[in-house]
Amino acid sequence: MSVSERTLAPDTRRASNFRPTAETLAMLREKARFVRLETIRLIEVAKVGHYSSVFSAAEIFAALYYDVMDITKGAPRRPDRDRFLMGKGHAAVGLFPILAELGYIDRETLDNYTRLGNPLGDHPDMRKVPGIDFSSGSIGHALSAGLGMALGGRMQGRAFNVFVMLGDGEMQEGQVWEAAISAAHHKASNLVAIVDRNGFQLDGAVDDVMGIEPLDEKWRAFGWDVHTVDGHDLDALTTLLRQVKADEARTRPCCIIARTLKGKGVSYMETEPGWHLGYLDPSDAARAVEEIMTRTI
Repeated sequence: MSVSERTLAPDTRRASNFRPTAETLAMLREKARFVRLETIRLIEVAKVGHYSSVFSAAEIFAALYYDVMDITKGAPRRPDRDRFLMGKGHAAVGLFPILAELGYIDRETLDNYTRLGNPLGDHPDMRKVPGIDFSSGSIGHALSAGLGMALGGRMQGRAFNVFVMLGDGEMQEGQVWEAAISAAHHKASNLVAIVDRNGFQLDGAVDDVMGIEPLDEKWRAFGWDVHTVDGHDLDALTTLLRQVKADEARTRPCCIIARTLKGKGVSYMETEPGWHLGYLDPSDAARAVEEIMTRTI
């Protein structure tokens, strides 16, 4: 089925059958490619943006929005929908094209990204953009807000899940760990944190600025179920996300550490951390588009 024909959630599957089909994987790869290409196009409008932060998360966006999360085209405020929050709100430029495909914002709004009076900015604003569940940009707050939503859903008797994508540099923020210990205490089993472990933050390599390893042991010590996955392997990533979502017996929140590469998909960005924030001139943009179109990830 196409995106427009169905509610975007996986069918009920037996535990032994969570792997996506070849057809689904092909679709998800195209959606990740779409996220990268649209990011380049929109940053051309703005003249500056966060290419590499989006590219490390493109497969995560694709797996969540086109397969795993329970969301409905054209209904961004359905009460029982799954929620998605980004700690690394600077990657919103990669999410806005998905929201346009879902009919949450119109194409003209997307095409005028960051222009005067446009609701789409470098960071997401939940007051202005349908489909944005949390206004992020100040690093460290998203997990706390996600926990509040998860507990609020429980109090209301709703069964939605809350997915929170965090940057690995964000692990240096104390509020993340306050939320983590609180989530474990309250047994927020409908809360899933996804750490985009791409190894870099604004000021350089994460482990040079302030080391965060062993990250998996830290989350376990705070009372979470923890999984590690290749964040660009859509087969492994989607299978894991499906399993986590379907695990109704879990009594603890879950953290997925997605090992990724900053700038994934454009070779010269993968080797140059300075692309955290930048602008591609037309010739470099053309090279990037060509590589994204021809390269198999």
